[in-house]
Amino acid sequence: MGIKVGICGVGAFANNFIPLFKAHPGVASVTLCDLDAAKLKEKAQLFGIARTCPSLDDLCQTDVDAIAIFTQNWMHGPQAVQALKAGKHVYSAVPSAITMEEITRLVRTVEQTRKIYMIGETSYYYPCALYCRERFQKGDFGSVVYAEGEYMHDFDHGLYDVCKWRGGERWKETAGSPPMHYPTHSVSMIVSVTGAYATHVSCLGVVDRHEDGLFRKGVNRWDNEFSNETALMRMSDGSVTRINEFRRIGHPGEVRLSLYGTQGSYEEQYGNNIWVTKDRASRQDLTSLLESKGVLARDKGDAMAEKVGGDAVFSGVSTVHPVERLPKEFIGLSNGHRGSHQFLIHDFVTACAANVPPPTNVWQAARYLVPGLIAHESAKRDGELMAIPDFGDPLGTRGSPKSS
Repeated sequence: MGIKVGICGVGAFANNFIPLFKAHPGVASVTLCDLDAAKLKEKAQLFGIARTCPSLDDLCQTDVDAIAIFTQNWMHGPQAVQALKAGKHVYSAVPSAITMEEITRLVRTVEQTRKIYMIGETSYYYPCALYCRERFQKGDFGSVVYAEGEYMHDFDHGLYDVCKWRGGERWKETAGSPPMHYPTHSVSMIVSVTGAYATHVSCLGVVDRHEDGLFRKGVNRWDNEFSNETALMRMSDGSVTRINEFRRIGHPGEVRLSLYGTQGSYEEQYGNNIWVTKDRASRQDLTSLLESKGVLARDKGDAMAEKVGGDAVFSGVSTVHPVERLPKEFIGLSNGHRGSHQFLIHDFVTACAANVPPPTNVWQAARYLVPGLIAHESAKRDGELMAIPDFGDPLGTRGSPKSS
């Protein structure tokens, strides 16, 4: 028998995940929850789900084992804490929280309740992160000395609509949030490869000049003027990391990783991925290898071929994705954000069933988020070098955050 899952928030983003939860063999049932009764009824009919709840309060009183949160991003932290205290495992879309107080409360609640928490960080499963993790574990990088992570997403690329959907009539109050309050796509790739975490940060912000006036004091709830922020971080392994979070940028947009070691380096620019070493002749073009198009199940080993037969395709993944560990029920289903969606749901369900922390557990979630929160404080202080609190990990020190 599988776990019972409740999905809180059935908007556009949840559409990508409801079918995956429903199809997973480790899920016994799915319950949908939303404050918008009309939307809730529509999605229940669309996905063929009979059971619904009108609010998170009601959902927490049901017999579901786990709650997946796909609500407005400023609600994630408090709602996750509520669900955990109700005895539910929690999957949360990013970000995990938006303040130090919220992330502190979240970590401590996981520690107190001993329930499973997973942050739905898509970048952890990006092909470049998977590729670099494997080569790092083999020692091919040598010692990492410098890394770059950046998330470039201009407002003209759909962000106005997203902010209006999320914020309603007062959408401008939340649209101008500090870019470094959403650092997880960038930071997580580096942390997930090397295992190192940020200990200190100096950050500078670019004061916005756009006529829409979103990034202005008195307009957004943070009095934030920065639409672009760049942070330089000292990592726990002695390396240096640069993180860019840009919301006004003449660029098609991307989440990018580059990692430089004493023996080998991975470089990424828009549409290009390469591996290099000290030998110039060693250059490897990885662009085709890491492209997320889809993979025939039979190409990933005899075991999967025996499970599914024929030429069944896992959608949206690259050849470096370990699709052999995905359930055959996912074949043919949608898979967004460079092949990450199916792995996110599978790893969460697996973690709940085994009662073990998932890869993107709450302590990792803090290491993805907190550097950005402190970076923005540094930017407000004109680049002052600041220490970054750390909460440890599932096998290390827990409790109050410590500063390195």
